[in-house]
Amino acid sequence: MSVNEKLRDLIRNMPQQPGVYRYYDADGVLLYIGKARNLLKRVASYFVNKADHTHRIRVMVSRIRNIEFTVVNTEYEALLLENSLIKKYQPRYNVNLKDDKTYPWIVIRNERFPRVYATRNPVKDGSEYYGPYANVGVMKSILDMLRKLFMTRSCNLNLTPENIAAGKFRVCLDYHIGLCKGPCEAHQDELSYMEAIQNIRNILKGNVTEVQRFLSGKMSEAVDGLNFEEAQRIKERADQLEKFKSRSTVVNPMINNVDVFSIHSNEKSAFINYLKVISGAIITTDTIEIKKRLDEDDPEILIMAIVELRSKYKSTASEIIVPFPLLLRIDGVRLHVPKLGDKRKLLDLSKKNALFYYQERLTRNETNKDRRRNFGLLQQAQQDLGLKVAPYHIECFDNSNFQGSFPVASIVVFKNGVPARKEYRRLNVKTVEGPDDFATMEESVFRRYRRQLEENQPLPNLIIIDGGKGQLSSAVASLDKLGIRDKVEIISIAKRLEEIYKPGDPLPLHINKKSPTLKLIQRCRDAAHENGIVAHRKKRLAGSLQTALEDIPGIGKKTADKLLTEFRSVKKIQSASFDELAKILGRAKAEVVHSYFIPDEILDAPPKTDQIEEESTNLRLVPPDPEQKL
Repeated sequence: MSVNEKLRDLIRNMPQQPGVYRYYDADGVLLYIGKARNLLKRVASYFVNKADHTHRIRVMVSRIRNIEFTVVNTEYEALLLENSLIKKYQPRYNVNLKDDKTYPWIVIRNERFPRVYATRNPVKDGSEYYGPYANVGVMKSILDMLRKLFMTRSCNLNLTPENIAAGKFRVCLDYHIGLCKGPCEAHQDELSYMEAIQNIRNILKGNVTEVQRFLSGKMSEAVDGLNFEEAQRIKERADQLEKFKSRSTVVNPMINNVDVFSIHSNEKSAFINYLKVISGAIITTDTIEIKKRLDEDDPEILIMAIVELRSKYKSTASEIIVPFPLLLRIDGVRLHVPKLGDKRKLLDLSKKNALFYYQERLTRNETNKDRRRNFGLLQQAQQDLGLKVAPYHIECFDNSNFQGSFPVASIVVFKNGVPARKEYRRLNVKTVEGPDDFATMEESVFRRYRRQLEENQPLPNLIIIDGGKGQLSSAVASLDKLGIRDKVEIISIAKRLEEIYKPGDPLPLHINKKSPTLKLIQRCRDAAHENGIVAHRKKRLAGSLQTALEDIPGIGKKTADKLLTEFRSVKKIQSASFDELAKILGRAKAEVVHSYFIPDEILDAPPKTDQIEEESTNLRLVPPDPEQKL
């Protein structure tokens, strides 16, 4: 399998989930770590639209030989995990996060009348930390909301009962502007203050229901006291909580030096995922496969994997999180099966990675089975058609037109005997006038493989042309122009008798009608025909719409193209306002198009009653002429 095919298989089997991906070169050196909202789309983007990439990205992509990934629950978690991994491994192509910058946390200080503020340096002093927050602006807005909602103090005074009773402190500006209730002068007791802290704690944990219930009670109290402005302010704050999501489940600062293991198995293999958590952040992730030999059960295999992975990564973790109890004893190490909380979420995350690894390997094995299953078929096709190599890569061409109009070339690709639909292509014929199938085939084959050569893409083992000798000769002429005639095999299939033609052979090749080889060729031909019909139908529909617009006096092809590009359909053009048309065409042409689509009955309709009344109010009474006869 070539490098491109291996990477294509790896990307194709990636999940469309948030996560972190890692690129390695041929020596296994880590090149780059990135995050993604959708792993499949993000990684695939590096291997398409290469012209849009910078030179640095193109160089990096050319060195990629292997891709690994870790699945997380949200894009935010992917950002945090990416940060941890980059700081540990510092890959060559990562520059943004190589410094020692750390994300900020929100801390509820372990003190009397606790303060709530931001910090980048968590300390183990009994305080509670929430985050980290990758977006500092979001964190500041959360802190601002919490202060307005619950009015906690911002000072660092030592508010002991003795100091407060002695009157050592005076309220500050925050008290006067409504951001603090003045516990320093005993204007607020400790019980009500801690009630506010509990609500803050619930919000930071994502448990908004209890806080909303609390605010609902406060709002009712304000309404009962006829303080409707305060009730409205509380209602607005409660509405803000509906949109509030600030908690990450990847890390927790209280989880330190912990190993997390999970397992997913089938009859033949077991897949074990390992997460290493240091200071609340995942710094290492790995998934291994262990082949079963003697029907070993999951606990036995997991014990083997724990010993192997801890030795491999030289782990000294004093706690191991596992999915079920194990008969394993390690001095100074505690095995824990969490049921709830952050550790349970870490275990669930590990299970998700093990499952994705299993599904990826299963898909890859199915692909290999298809390859082995079709190996005999392709060998038979090589023998029946007299080819130099088995046709593992087949491309088939078909042309479609309507009385010479709307010509379209269809190209389908088969890999290992099965359709590779993502590689299907359609070409709009540019140089051929009228119903000339031979010239159309010559253009489409030439353009297809000129581009393949320019992009250094692999050429097919076999090209199939839908048609007889004429179409085959035109295709061969294009291969000669490109200088690749001796690098590919080419045949054509005539529809009437399903005869196979080869270049230089005046007589057709007749293959048994029930032969698997002929059925494979027919499948390729039918797929190309179907692909071409779909493309031709779309082009013909677009052409008929364009013709309908060109029927408008004063509107030509360019104007019709401009209208269809902007509005996408005649119906939308018909319903567009004059101002919308004028922005695209200018006022003169807009007037022509707008008037064309106004129904005649509207133009001929009598004026509305209110319009008559409005005009009648502007009439002046003129005295009668005495000379005028009645």
